[in-house]
Amino acid sequence: MLAKNIYDVVVIGSGPGGVAAAIAAKQAGADDVLVIERDVEPGGILVQCIHNGFGLTSLKEDLPGPGYAQYYLDQAKALGVEFLLDTMVLDVTSQRKLYLSSQEHGYVDLEARALVMAMGCRERTRAQIRIPGMRPNGVFTAGTAQRWVNVEGWMPGKKFVILGSGDIGMIMARRLTFEGAKVERVLEIQSYLSGLTRNYVQCLQDYDIPLQLNYTIKRIMGKNRVEAIEAVQVDQRWNFVPGTEEIIPCDTLLLSVGLIPENELSRKAGVILDPVTGGPFVDETFQTNVPGVFAAGNVVHVYDLVDWVTEAGFGAGKGAAKFALAQKAAEQRYTPVKAGRNVRYVVPHKLDKQTLEQEEVHLQMRVTKPIEEDVWIEVHGENNSIVRRSERYVRPGEMVTVVLRPAHYAEVCKAGTLTIDIYPKSEA
Repeated sequence: MLAKNIYDVVVIGSGPGGVAAAIAAKQAGADDVLVIERDVEPGGILVQCIHNGFGLTSLKEDLPGPGYAQYYLDQAKALGVEFLLDTMVLDVTSQRKLYLSSQEHGYVDLEARALVMAMGCRERTRAQIRIPGMRPNGVFTAGTAQRWVNVEGWMPGKKFVILGSGDIGMIMARRLTFEGAKVERVLEIQSYLSGLTRNYVQCLQDYDIPLQLNYTIKRIMGKNRVEAIEAVQVDQRWNFVPGTEEIIPCDTLLLSVGLIPENELSRKAGVILDPVTGGPFVDETFQTNVPGVFAAGNVVHVYDLVDWVTEAGFGAGKGAAKFALAQKAAEQRYTPVKAGRNVRYVVPHKLDKQTLEQEEVHLQMRVTKPIEEDVWIEVHGENNSIVRRSERYVRPGEMVTVVLRPAHYAEVCKAGTLTIDIYPKSEA
């Protein structure tokens, strides 16, 4: 089991937004900050982004993705941020309770005073854009291919067509060319680029990879493996233009047709999503409609630059820490009151220490069984006795009252929990 079951701030996701949120939360005063990551190593998508171009805005450096991730991971670890890796978050409630499945710890539940959603986004697949044709092997998202080539060391094919001019697709066109593959064409249904102009210049133009705007795929050809695709021009309403069809032989089709914020857990927590962005509605601190639940980075909306994701993460982490510290202060104001030996219940169930500082507080209780001899009625903390008085007897039908006075304030403050025991003097 984990050492703690409640944290000031819990962050789901260790990508650039999540790590930045954890750093900011620590810097803003949160004591216990935990980052949960489903992968076996932290860093999120940056682990597979081995190209440079990261950190130009935030760090004034030109870093590859893993280098950018490591810069902030080092900061987080130096600040004492905890990481729980290889762990799936199964469920989240609006009260910020999390249920986890961990290879190391098994099934775990824990609480967060503030929660930051930083799950990032996922790619649209063939099923979501409904490309007609056969269903052969060789149709992948660009991010999947990027993982295989850059991390696993696998080449998914030799001759490629890429549908969509998103940044990952254009970057993979260059990466595959480096590895000796042939990228026949990049097709884009829009009349403009989906990704950054710099990636078009550096990844397509510099390597003479053709880009066709207002083009899409009419059908995929091939039974067991992709053999070709049929490209076609579209008009302003995305209708096929007759006579523009072209068969392009290839063995692999990569899809770079947009990203969707990963918000299944957000929905479980009761977070309201914007139908346009697919991410949560947030305020200026990145807090959602659920108090204490914040969102950071691409889970809110898809950013152009990782530097901006980091900046958003800092904002969410700062807001989460502020909320968590307010929650902790409210918790510390109250001391739980617990029924101990031979006590059935106690009212009130918690004690406002600020009230006790100014006036008396009466604790009322009933015993579980009669004791027809001299008894001690004792209120104590974990390591200190606060009040002890005697009675000649106690019976379930007769209320027992203990008075705490302002003079007891200092001793009450030392106690995490007040426990009331009633027992015979002969057992003292």
